[in-house]
Amino acid sequence: MRIDRMTSKLQVALSDAQSLAVGRDHTQIDTLHLLVALLEQQQGSIKPLLMQVGFDINTLRSELGGALDKLATVSNPTGDVSMSTDLARLLNQADRLAQQHADQFISSELVLLAAMDEKTAAGKILLGQGYPRKRWKMPSAICVAAKR
Repeated sequence: MRIDRMTSKLQVALSDAQSLAVGRDHTQIDTLHLLVALLEQQQGSIKPLLMQVGFDINTLRSELGGALDKLATVSNPTGDVSMSTDLARLLNQADRLAQQHADQFISSELVLLAAMDEKTAAGKILLGQGYPRKRWKMPSAICVAAKR
């Protein structure tokens, strides 16, 4: 995964996700951390996009927070965190989506689209709001927003 292919907003969100993981004494940065960071990002596109298609942001925020509370913590934190396998897979999937659609950069919107996977905790939370991934196919509201 090449960081330089990520949009600046996505790079900031990854940094925020790392800070969130460190602050919660987690050993890994997970997809859940990244989704929370994207949702809370100032002037980011994810929260308005989700609101536009009808997501209940407060419920989503609550469910993501509850899932973060269930992640393992360390009692003597050293500040060392690594990327979880799920997060690495998510970023690779977003990269694949960008390549399939000849996008030069990996955007937050493509990460959100890749997160719509029922096999992960984050995907289950997103899909639990009643928006199946097939409704987010290209071109979609996400991809239109990604082109801005």
